[in-house]
Formats: sequence, C-alpha cells, structure tokens
Amino acid sequence: MIWHLIHIIDIILWVLMAASVLYILFFALVSTLWRRRVSELTSYLTDKALSMRKKEYFSYLILYPAYNEDRVIVHSVRQFLGQYYPYESFHVAVISDHMQPETNQQLHELPITLLQPVFEKSSKAKAMQYAIDQIKEDYDFVIILDADNVVDSHFLEQLNEECAKGYKAIQCHRCAKNNNNDIAVLDGVSEEINNTIFRKAHNRIGLSSALIGSGMCFDYKWFKNNVHKLSTAGEDRELEALLLKQKVYIHYESDIHVFDEKVSNKDNFQKQRLRWMTAQIQSLFNLLPYIPHAIMTCNLDFIDKTIQQALIPRSMLVIATLGLSILMTPVSLFFDNLWYVKWWCLFLAICVALYIATPKQLRSHSVFGKILSLPVLVWSMVMNILKIDRKNTDFIHTTHDK
Repeated sequence: MIWHLIHIIDIILWVLMAASVLYILFFALVSTLWRRRVSELTSYLTDKALSMRKKEYFSYLILYPAYNEDRVIVHSVRQFLGQYYPYESFHVAVISDHMQPETNQQLHELPITLLQPVFEKSSKAKAMQYAIDQIKEDYDFVIILDADNVVDSHFLEQLNEECAKGYKAIQCHRCAKNNNNDIAVLDGVSEEINNTIFRKAHNRIGLSSALIGSGMCFDYKWFKNNVHKLSTAGEDRELEALLLKQKVYIHYESDIHVFDEKVSNKDNFQKQRLRWMTAQIQSLFNLLPYIPHAIMTCNLDFIDKTIQQALIPRSMLVIATLGLSILMTPVSLFFDNLWYVKWWCLFLAICVALYIATPKQLRSHSVFGKILSLPVLVWSMVMNILKIDRKNTDFIHTTHDK
C-alpha cells in the first residue's frame, strides 16, 4: 500500500516537472531555427531607400525610478546624456525616492527633471505613475531604465530605427555589465537563458517577448493610459498582461544592449528571487480569470504568458530532477526500472535545454564550473517559497554591492 502511494506521488511530481521541462526544451530548440538572411542586393536597396527618405526622430522620455540608488544613479544618468541623438528629442527624468541630499544635489545640476516624491510605501510602479502625473509634456515613446543600467551612445539612434517600424512595445537586450564573482556570473548566464527562451525564441515563431523590468520602450500614449493600472511590485508582468490583453505585440531587439549590474552576494540574490517568485505567483492568479476569454478570442500570447507564470524556476528544476533521479535509482532496483529512467531522462532534457539556450560565448568550462555554487543558491530559493505572500504588494528592494 505504501509503495503504491509513493508511486502515485512519483508520477504526479514527474508530470508536473515534465511540463516545465518540455516548455523550456521546446523554446530552446525553437531559438535555433534558421533565420532567413537578407540578400546583399535586398539589403543595399533597403538601405538606399531609407537614406533617401527623410529620417524621423521620435521624441523620448527616459524614466529612472531610483529607490536608495545613491551609488549608481548619477553615473548612469551622466552616461545616458552622451547620446548621439538630437538633444531636443529626448529628456531624462529621475524619480528620486529615499536618496541622500548629496545625490539629489548632483542630479539637480544635470540637465534633467528631478522628481522627489514621498511615498508611505515605495514601489517602482508608484514612481512611474508619479512621473507621468508630474511631467506635462507629450512624447512619442517612454523608456524605462533601472538606476544601474548603462547604455552606449548609439542607444537612442538604434531604438529609433525599431520604433520607426511601428512597434509599440520593445524589450531591449539586457545583459551583464559585471562578472566579479560566481554569483554574478550565474546571474548573468541565467538572464541570457531567459533572453533566449522567453524573448528571442518567442519572437522567432510570432509570439510576444517577455518583459524584464528595464530596457523597455513603450508608445507614450499607451503607457500614459495604462500605467495607473499597475498595483503590485511585479510591474513588468502587469505591463505584459495589459499589452497582451489589448493584443499589443512585444518586440525583442537583441542588438540593442542595456548593461545591467548583476547581484554578487547571496543576500541580494535571495531578495531578488523572492521578489520575482512573489510577482510570478501574483501574476498567475491575476491572469487565470481571463483565460476563458483568451481561449475564445484565440489570444495565444495571453495563454502562453499564463503558462509561463505556472512554470517551475529552472534552477530548482535542475536540482529537483537530479535529486529525484538519484533517490529513485536504488528504489527502482526492487521495483520497476522505469521509476528512475524517466527521472534521468527528464534531468538530461533540462540540461540539454539550458545548454542550447546558453549563448555560445558563455559555454566555457570556467562558466559551467561555477554551477557548483548553484545548490546553495537553490536552497535559498526553496526557503523563499515559505516567505511568499501572493497578497503582499510591498516593494522588495535589492541593494547594490559597494
């Protein structure tokens, strides 16, 4: 009787994990699909036609929601102001929340708008809402950047070319700007895997990209009309849901880089993952009621986004499938060999998927050697599950290391 019960639990666990593994493996394989190259003649004629047409410079509002970001915000803003783009066509606004007077003074001396709200409970959503209420000018597009984000001098010029194609929502390629220790490297690799699976691969078959939270560009009117609908600390997931409900396609542009500082200590890693896991659970419960309508209207993007929120985190999948494979191997010697074979197959599948999704330049022995740090980090994530409160909307701030 007891073995029958264990077998049932074993099957249920395997099916739940297999669903997440197969989703990741499918999109990892999709990312390798051949992309039709443009012939040299076509490229030449296109470039010539564009050069003959008068170039349109859209106007951009760049928002930096900055909570306790004294260490990085001034450098990031100064870096951005060096854009090779008509100065009158972009404007930077920093929402300074709980920052030091010295930092605010340095920002005040720059040619930007400095906003200093006082929130009882701070959040990125509240900062963006405050900025839109305070800034009276109209723009064509709004760009959301984190305080530690750094871009090169051609960022706006490149983004302007994508906006000219008619996209109303664009996610830029956020990538690591630091690799100072094992945790930072793993965090950077994890984000690149996300870029492959949830952005590049999705666009490759016509589905919307996932948003990240920064390096995002939206049609200004759309953003202004929808930003006040945000209510949780997972504002990027809420923005995704709003876009997909309205069937606005999210484009991922891998050639426009936004350099982001990766967490480099265990405490910050744990805080960051707690925030993400809480936002994922909240998003899942918010999306589920709209699934019947999405099915009836064939809104595949919305259905896919709901499935994403139900996925088990990848690092937890790797450790769980490996652990259960090892556990079931001796048990299966006395019962059915399929007990452990199916687990080893699942472990192999998730490893293959993550290897494919990892960019070639990161598939080095030195990078994969840092995976030894993973068990400790995953244990922190498991402990985070006990702290998740799907009704909690408090902002969990991740500090930057000095």
